[in-house]
Amino acid sequence: MILVFAEHQKGQFKKAAFETVFYGHKAAEALGTECVALVLGDAENPEELGKYGAGKIYHINDPGVAQIDSQVYTSVITQAAEKIGAKTIILTHNSTGKALIGRLAARLDAASVSGVNSIPEKSGDAVKVRKPVFSGKAFADYELKSDHQVISLMGNSFQPAEVGSPAEVEVLDVDVPDSRLTIKDVDRVEGEVPLPEAELVVSAGRGMKAPDNWGIIEELADELGATTACSRPVSDVGWRPHHEHVGQTGIAIRPNLYIAVGISGAIQHLAGVNNSKTIVVINKDPEAPFFKAADYGVVGDLFDVVPRLTEAVKNFKGE
Repeated sequence: MILVFAEHQKGQFKKAAFETVFYGHKAAEALGTECVALVLGDAENPEELGKYGAGKIYHINDPGVAQIDSQVYTSVITQAAEKIGAKTIILTHNSTGKALIGRLAARLDAASVSGVNSIPEKSGDAVKVRKPVFSGKAFADYELKSDHQVISLMGNSFQPAEVGSPAEVEVLDVDVPDSRLTIKDVDRVEGEVPLPEAELVVSAGRGMKAPDNWGIIEELADELGATTACSRPVSDVGWRPHHEHVGQTGIAIRPNLYIAVGISGAIQHLAGVNNSKTIVVINKDPEAPFFKAADYGVVGDLFDVVPRLTEAVKNFKGE
């Protein structure tokens, strides 16, 4: 049995949860088993996860899991897996998944692979998975030969699709240990699609010349329904918030479309965005390294090109 940990924020499931459950469903089909989901804390409509392939939802709604604590969550998820007989645990490859995967593997004596982007396959008595390595420049195949496996799914690897109907929700009774942490405050970015989940991203760099010029980037993003991002130098000088920084030392993203405006394309930046399905570069320097990685490139002054592109999008939507 495959157990998918479906994370939510303030009771609301986001795209990442649906994607991970759908991936669990496809993995269960490939491995000849069934997929169930585990929900911790007070969540709205957990039965809806059944639409994305979970045959059943196990719910643990205890005050002790109201806040994320990797030690508590590890104990609870381990108990849940043992109680229902799950051999494979699937997590989202986000901050929570990164905090849990090693602990769960140690607790279950399991093989683990983080950041996979392919459906598991049977390979004799082992389970075979693939993940990108060297900043997406190559792929590595892993054979998991232990009795248990823990896998985390790289964001935007699969488009979630409704393949079922609302599923039965069963309350699961486990021992929730006391947390050794005191969480005084949680500060989250609200009102926008998180960069790891964004399918469309408009990003800009030092070519913008000043933070006051960012309005043309935000207008283009609004017209496209995209999330905004930036290069590291821009966030370092305080032009944009750090949660928008994408690159090797920032957030690694995999959108369907990445528009880079006024960004030269240093290797550190490319490492965080080169898994984008389509890259469009706008830069007045025809020798900018980013053009080598681009699917489409526009050589021109961004202060002329971006407003024209925004106007073209408006006209297209109007038609």
